[in-house]
Amino acid sequence: MSQVNPEADSTKDRKVIGFQPSLKGRALRLLSQREHSRQELERKLKVFEEHPGELAQALDFLQAKGFINEQRVVESLVNRRSSKLGASRVRQELQAKGLPAEAIAEAVQDLRSTELERAREVWRKKFGNPPSDVAARAKQIRFLVSRGFAPEVVKRVVAGAQDE
Repeated sequence: MSQVNPEADSTKDRKVIGFQPSLKGRALRLLSQREHSRQELERKLKVFEEHPGELAQALDFLQAKGFINEQRVVESLVNRRSSKLGASRVRQELQAKGLPAEAIAEAVQDLRSTELERAREVWRKKFGNPPSDVAARAKQIRFLVSRGFAPEVVKRVVAGAQDE
């Protein structure tokens, strides 16, 4: 039977635990990678909250200092995703982040004005040639619809490809 050294066990535990950043530190690390909404940060950091209200207090501080900004989150996501996705898919992603409905509606309205051009560009990069048969046409339509482009825009893009 071997002897257990309690000091060795506590050293092992300290190495595993190591330095634990504060909630503010964790939030700042996440915010340094990309913009996050308050709801996203709450969801990601909830498991690290040791005392009730601690997380809300840290997020309030960061929001007061301007580190958490819902409008920047909207602009960031729209800039990142609009070249590949339609307005309805971008709206879905914005809603998943828990952003205000007014900001989402405004962003989607702006995207709808350029949806046809963006859909044509996405179609051109993926396919480039008009569909040769019904199966190819259906494939192109499914692709564009899955990217969140409006059905009427998809019809115009695929029909326009056949006209060329």
